[in-house]
Amino acid sequence: METAASPTSQTGTAASAAMLPTEWRDFFTLTKPRVMTLVIFTAICGVLAAPGSIHPVLGFTAILAISMGAGGSAALNHWWEADLDAGMKRTMNRPLPGGRMRREDARDFGIFLSGVSIVLMGVAIDWLAAALLLVAVIYYAVIYTMWLKPRTPQNIVIGGGAGAFPPLIGWVAVTGEITAMPVLLFAIIFFWTPPHFWALALFVQSDYAKVGIPMLPVVAGEKVTRRQIWWYTVALAPIAIAPWVIGGTSWIYGMTAATLSALFLLLAWPVGRRSRTDDDKMLPEKKLFKFSIYYLFALFAALVADRVAAYQGWIA
Repeated sequence: METAASPTSQTGTAASAAMLPTEWRDFFTLTKPRVMTLVIFTAICGVLAAPGSIHPVLGFTAILAISMGAGGSAALNHWWEADLDAGMKRTMNRPLPGGRMRREDARDFGIFLSGVSIVLMGVAIDWLAAALLLVAVIYYAVIYTMWLKPRTPQNIVIGGGAGAFPPLIGWVAVTGEITAMPVLLFAIIFFWTPPHFWALALFVQSDYAKVGIPMLPVVAGEKVTRRQIWWYTVALAPIAIAPWVIGGTSWIYGMTAATLSALFLLLAWPVGRRSRTDDDKMLPEKKLFKFSIYYLFALFAALVADRVAAYQGWIA
């Protein structure tokens, strides 16, 4: 007796039957270029803010290796979640659900990029940095994508560590050691990720519900999610200022971090206290999500500006 195929399997079958030509743009899309922008930027900041110096060619190589590792793990994410992507409006036109690439090609591309990135980092730069890059790839592609995301509403909390590795790896590529400062940079992104991502999840939760991904708004509801957004933002503020407190930066970074964190708190407050019925347009959530991106860019830019000012002798 025949049974009806699931929507995702039907989509996959249709895509396979009408496979379109694969272009270089499709492979580029697998690396998640929008996310990659933040990865590259924070990695560069880690390299530039670290004490000591690195030859420009080696610095570029370190950033290239980090970028390739991030792109490879993103491609593996595309490979693993192809059926889920087919069921969500915002991802259904990606190369795999869109029928422009075979899943095996995405998998092999991800493995190739990841493997080359780790070897390149180890041979050209430092094996400690290479080990951290390996952990970052496994963290995102396996621990987050394959294990946490489909099983727990705390997926983005624990999985946030994957996106927190780039500045840590960049710092270690220069210094060859793990100290308090790069750990704090890791912690900043780790605690920034939940309020950033859950603000987005609040206004795209129907997509996650449709494909059975247990994101916090879907499983625990909006009220709990809003409260968690607020408390993670509260926790983030002192961590963001901590590099100044421990003497790792000057007042340039410290005052910037304090100001940005105060603005983050001001925008998170209405998100945390309101209910969905207050405003169906969800403007506070969208404002918080957009600001959270600018927040991280500005915070890490201030870190580099602080380092440049100290190097030039503009500050004591």
